[in-house]
Amino acid sequence: MASDVLVVAERSGGQFGDITFELLGKAKEIASALGGKAGVVLLGDTSGVDALGAADVVYTIDDPSLSNYNPEATEASLIGLLRQVEPRLLLMGTSTYGLDWGGALSVAWDAQLASYVVGLSLEGSDIIATSQLYGGKLFAEAVLDGERGIVTAIGGSFPAEAGRTGGSPEIVATSATASAGKVTFGAIKEPDKSGVDITSADLLVSVGRGIGSQDNLELVQELADALGSPLSASRPIIDQGWLPKPQQVGKSGQKVKPKAYLSFGISGAPEHLEGMRNADLIISCNTDENAPIFDVAHYGTTVDLFDLVPELAEKLGQ
Repeated sequence: MASDVLVVAERSGGQFGDITFELLGKAKEIASALGGKAGVVLLGDTSGVDALGAADVVYTIDDPSLSNYNPEATEASLIGLLRQVEPRLLLMGTSTYGLDWGGALSVAWDAQLASYVVGLSLEGSDIIATSQLYGGKLFAEAVLDGERGIVTAIGGSFPAEAGRTGGSPEIVATSATASAGKVTFGAIKEPDKSGVDITSADLLVSVGRGIGSQDNLELVQELADALGSPLSASRPIIDQGWLPKPQQVGKSGQKVKPKAYLSFGISGAPEHLEGMRNADLIISCNTDENAPIFDVAHYGTTVDLFDLVPELAEKLGQ
């Protein structure tokens, strides 16, 4: 049975995402236990390959059709590479990458697939994947006991430090490329970041779906103003248009690491936790005692935010 583990590197703006190093560290752990190699698949140009020193081997697919995001061309290229290398396991993030390619690669490569994974371990020669489902309310274990497996993991589930170590991996240029297909790249539209920069704040007050309506935002804004903090939010608030996109915390928003993060009415979906779980201090308020946010919070309360927030604001105003 094959023993190598491959990671698909993710890049945005020329920079590797944290998920790349998180998965690379886990790949080294699993591959070492299996007696294989940890490899990285680098799509498009080969710039920045030095940052992947923790890998044993880097497979480059340097093709113009992969320079910008193109799911059709990338799927075809990855399938070609997988058939050449035949690893035991392929790791991707539960991101645009994993969501777009995981299922297609599973079918084309005839591999078992585990998605939304937050834990990965070995039992003998079997790979055990723990998936987080229903916004963190359910955890399910899957045994990947076949010859091939694919895992799409939630960002922040594994430490990135093990994947940032130095080294000199073998560089293997591959020809597993394909035509771009019917999809062509148009443009990248970045949100306007000229306003509030929540990534540089030492203290953040964040609000979620529990606020109920846009009119109630003023309540939490008063507390944020009293604390001298920007107001941030989970995705449902942004999707409603109640706050601008740059104030979103989460996988599809901003990753923040303030000294203190105060959340009100946020349940703690995996995508949100990915963006704030590394804060030095997390204090959460949610009336649901089983909300996943309490799994990462240092302190929490189930008091109704509409009772708590005015009291806090009044105390700070005295």
